[in-house]
Amino acid sequence: MQQVVLITGGTQGIGLGLAKAFMAQGAAVAVCGRSDAPLNAFSRQYPDALAIKADVTDATARQAMLDAVTDRFGRLDILVNNAGTFIERNFLDGTDSIGDLEQEVALNLTAPIHLTGEVLQRWRNLDALVFVTSGLALVSPTRAPTYGAVKAGLHAFADGLRRQLAPNATHVLEVLPPMVDTQMNDQRGGKKMTPAAVAEVTLKALAQRRPLALPGNTKLLPMLLRVAPKTIDRIVGKL
Repeated sequence: MQQVVLITGGTQGIGLGLAKAFMAQGAAVAVCGRSDAPLNAFSRQYPDALAIKADVTDATARQAMLDAVTDRFGRLDILVNNAGTFIERNFLDGTDSIGDLEQEVALNLTAPIHLTGEVLQRWRNLDALVFVTSGLALVSPTRAPTYGAVKAGLHAFADGLRRQLAPNATHVLEVLPPMVDTQMNDQRGGKKMTPAAVAEVTLKALAQRRPLALPGNTKLLPMLLRVAPKTIDRIVGKL
């Protein structure tokens, strides 16, 4: 049976890479986004997929999005919580370092929690839930400590939810990408992983029912945090 997949923030970056990978496997894919231009471009390129304009921080928009998935496909098998934002905050520069904090927390943390609960109310026997967090969920970046905080919160939510949903056999997968070649990282130097490569690792972990997908150099991060925490601290000091 063809799987039905919903990907938040699925018109660009990692989300688009995942959408392409799922479609290549024959899945029926729905994506959502907030901007018309990427949504329209996605619809033109992938007319068999469903592109939904929705702000996942808005409860009414989330319900309308799930209604659209129901109307088009009749069910949902996999939810990918991917939408997010990265905001740098310097608490020593004398500016308002917490401007837009509520919006950052809503998009990166509370919206995926709300959406997960709403999806499970409709589709109790969901096959899989995917949370795209970050390697920075395990070690917070110097230039964006609130980003590290919210991704750590989502990491903890996925961890607890995995155990809670085990009796239902719902697979909970957390994806912790390194720096990826996306619009968010356009101004950053250094080695970047492609969205397609992240998607490949993610779908492999999903097929093997693993708890974590660790693309690129994040596969070393859990071990290094145990055996060389001072080295990680020096590295993160440059992020």
